[in-house]
Amino acid sequence: MADLNIPNLNIKSDKYIFKKKLNLRRKSKRRLFTESFFLFILSVLLVYVNYLIPNKNLLLQNLPSTFNKSFLLLIDLFSYLYEIFLVIFIFVSSFASIILMIGSFNRLFKVSKRKSKQIVYK
Repeated sequence: MADLNIPNLNIKSDKYIFKKKLNLRRKSKRRLFTESFFLFILSVLLVYVNYLIPNKNLLLQNLPSTFNKSFLLLIDLFSYLYEIFLVIFIFVSSFASIILMIGSFNRLFKVSKRKSKQIVYK
């Protein structure tokens, strides 16, 4: 009787498998206060770092020309990549054609050298 497995009818279906893992409780006032304090400290730190950056106005004025230059460099990069891939394709296709030619000459040589078998009918 100990080996008998009785199915447990109290097991919920798989669609509710993660339902109990959700935290539906409200946060305490102390936790909300500490989170808001950390957010405030982080924002003050970001404002201070922003204040330390020199020549912000000049950087903002040169932003369109910087975007234009970077876009042109990106276009040049893609044109060079096209040329590089084209050269790689030329080398790979040349190597493959050499291998195919060697294989075809090898097969022609074997076929021409093969002795024809005489089929004897009795």
